[in-house]
Amino acid sequence: MCGIAGVFLKQASENVERMISTLTHRGPDGQGLKNLPNGTLGHTRLAILDLAGGDQPMGFGNTWITFNGEIYNYRELACEYLTETSLKTHSDTEVILHLYRKFGTRCAELLDGMFAFVIIDGDEFFMARDPLGIKPLYYGMHNAGLYFASEIKALSQVTDDINEFPAGHWFHSRIGWHSYFRIESVREHIPDEVHALKFIRAVLKEAVCKRLLADVPVAISLSGGLDSSIVAMLASQNTAHLNSFVVGVEGSEDLSAARKMAGVLGTRHHERIFTEREMLDALPKVIYHLESFDPALVRSAIPNFFLADLASKHVKVILTGEGADEIYAGYDYLRSFESHDELQQEMTGITTALHNTNLQRADRIAMAFGLEARVPFLDIKSVGLGLGLPAEWKTHSDKPAKYLLRQAFSADLPEEIVNRPKQKFSKGAGSSDIIAEVAESEVSDADFQSESVRLLNDWEYRLLNKEALYYYRILHEHFKDEWIFPAMGQSRSL
Repeated sequence: MCGIAGVFLKQASENVERMISTLTHRGPDGQGLKNLPNGTLGHTRLAILDLAGGDQPMGFGNTWITFNGEIYNYRELACEYLTETSLKTHSDTEVILHLYRKFGTRCAELLDGMFAFVIIDGDEFFMARDPLGIKPLYYGMHNAGLYFASEIKALSQVTDDINEFPAGHWFHSRIGWHSYFRIESVREHIPDEVHALKFIRAVLKEAVCKRLLADVPVAISLSGGLDSSIVAMLASQNTAHLNSFVVGVEGSEDLSAARKMAGVLGTRHHERIFTEREMLDALPKVIYHLESFDPALVRSAIPNFFLADLASKHVKVILTGEGADEIYAGYDYLRSFESHDELQQEMTGITTALHNTNLQRADRIAMAFGLEARVPFLDIKSVGLGLGLPAEWKTHSDKPAKYLLRQAFSADLPEEIVNRPKQKFSKGAGSSDIIAEVAESEVSDADFQSESVRLLNDWEYRLLNKEALYYYRILHEHFKDEWIFPAMGQSRSL
């Protein structure tokens, strides 16, 4: 996992060096910069695979790459397509590069993993982002150069023209844009609920197993909820001395539930108890790294911040439970849909939007501490299975949310974990209401009214509440409106 930055159409080593310096938290293990005739590539590295040979930017001949992510099937791809190629490293980066040299733009569709990368090939360039946008990528023009970076804060060093590169797309300087993935295209079709339980177990077991790929230890974020407990249980089957981590305020539900699950699995369990004062002190850092002022994201990012800080002191890779609520209808509001078609559309929509919600929070906050977060529930096969199951199987009126997921692993987990009600991360950690109360006291009714009108007139953005304005003010101290609003989930043509 890493941070990437660079420019195409011109050389600009000083600008790229400045961008990379803003991303050192994403890759504390090393930095690289390569000037090419038609551009400059930069990289800051978190070493996960091939610790000695995986430095970037990496190139062969006139073809160079800077890459952020993990490709879980890179060894299989090398065996299938690159048997005649003499590989010089054991890294997934080199495999991507050779696949591009062999197949061109089609290479992105062969990759199973999370990724954002840019390749400069002579006087052409190629950019690609993984199907769900697990890894971030932004771009913008400045002084006749096309700049890109993993985070907005790096790109804002050189331009106000900031756009999000869309998930599941690639762009080639000669060919243009191409959407290579749609969630609807990967759905599985299962005959009944009994078969569904077997498929759920098999697909998630494979998804967790492939995400244990690393040359460094892999750990688990264990809140004691259903989703993280399933991931922890499956990971423990293939990992000796698995580390698990939980955070919360004193007496929070996550602390006690995680202790229970850690005891069952025999993990090396770590806890971090934080206070209201520590939350308030951390809030500016959280918002700076999160690059958003959305109240739900900020609330969940606060416990994530302490979790990432704790875990990064022990490991470089952590598995999380993101995605289960979207594909198995875990949110309470989803139970209010009377139409199964509308429910299906909503689940598809919130899964498609994850790159601007929970995935943005997971990436930014983990990477703030040089920690890689992997998301097994969002494996493409897992998404295809979960969203491919009939919506009516997921929201029985007399059964709990995520009923299918609970049933699939009911024999593997303690009953109190299987039946534990869904809670947002910030609620389980005990932190959800504290900052909201502070915001209410810090923002007057008059200020909220006037600022709401201004933002609606200037940016067509409707403030949700005083909490949103409180967070916006903190974000604005770091960044400018010129990109805060255009960059929030929007893209434009190159």
